[in-house]
Amino acid sequence: MPTVPWTRVGVPAHPETLIMASRLEVRSLRQVPGFLVASLRLLRQARQAPGALGVSLKAELLKRTFWTVSAWNDKAAVYAYSAAEPHKSTMRRQRAVMKESTFVFWTLPADQLPVAWDQVRERIAHERSTGS
Repeated sequence: MPTVPWTRVGVPAHPETLIMASRLEVRSLRQVPGFLVASLRLLRQARQAPGALGVSLKAELLKRTFWTVSAWNDKAAVYAYSAAEPHKSTMRRQRAVMKESTFVFWTLPADQLPVAWDQVRERIAHERSTGS
């Protein structure tokens, strides 16, 4: 289970940060290598994105599941990253191989970074069980 550890990439502009976490599952093991390569490319992009504070990726290859967590100065920074290339076209292409995906957002005091994987899993599990 490869994990790219938390990498701090920016300095918070505010005492509160926006956290974005995701759980992405691909349909088959055949699609895992390509999805992993794409995920690493987007991780590099996130590290350079304006407003990014930190990022991490966990890939459970045999489960076909990828987890991400990132911290941002604000929603505008997240949306700018997701609308920029290569993220925009990569995600459009990868939708065809996706079985399901879950995204959650919450705020966290900047001094509590990095976000623990247990917290990411709990937040995503809650989102998946409630759909809210």
